[in-house]
Amino acid sequence: MQKENMEKDIYKGGEMLPLVEAFYTIQGEGFHTGKAAYFLRIGGCDVGCSWCDTKFAWDPELHELTGINDILKGTLDSGADSVVVTGGEPLTYKLDKLCALFRKHGLKTFLETSGAYPLSGDWDWICLSPKQNMPPGDAIFAKADELKVIIQNEEDLDWAENNARRVPDSCRLFLQPEWSRYEKIIPRLVEYVKSYPKWNVSLQSHKFMHIP
Repeated sequence: MQKENMEKDIYKGGEMLPLVEAFYTIQGEGFHTGKAAYFLRIGGCDVGCSWCDTKFAWDPELHELTGINDILKGTLDSGADSVVVTGGEPLTYKLDKLCALFRKHGLKTFLETSGAYPLSGDWDWICLSPKQNMPPGDAIFAKADELKVIIQNEEDLDWAENNARRVPDSCRLFLQPEWSRYEKIIPRLVEYVKSYPKWNVSLQSHKFMHIP
């Protein structure tokens, strides 16, 4: 029991994280599409999107707690110069210590988040992907470098515009078709972006390339 409590304390402090997977690949979505990066998928998410393609990451207890020094070693061994922390919902955990290690070794840090939890960590780039069933907290909008909204139906475009009004003018704006409805929704997104060119279309290009 004492060991279990100690692990929980370390876990809450951000010294250990439920690591689902880690891999070096090409970024497939949004502004940095086509660039190489090391991806860390952290387990745990209660946002609960019905169309989520990483539901295997929702339950953190299914994934082994991994020390941040081991996470750093894997990142450095990959040869990558940048690391993307995603989930799940990574901001479920305190990420300050993990980011500090990355910074110490000169790695660029990228975050993918719904914004549903308070921001922690020191990031070169924050991609905010807001979800209607668990909206972002107010504070993260001002920090967003990129707004990426998943579009499943027409009503989601209104949600996208509501969020776009809350981010800085410098924030890049992306609409991304939900993968299972790609064929149905992409014609509408093309016409929408032509009408409102502040937006860009984001595609899950890694799925077309058949890479992780």
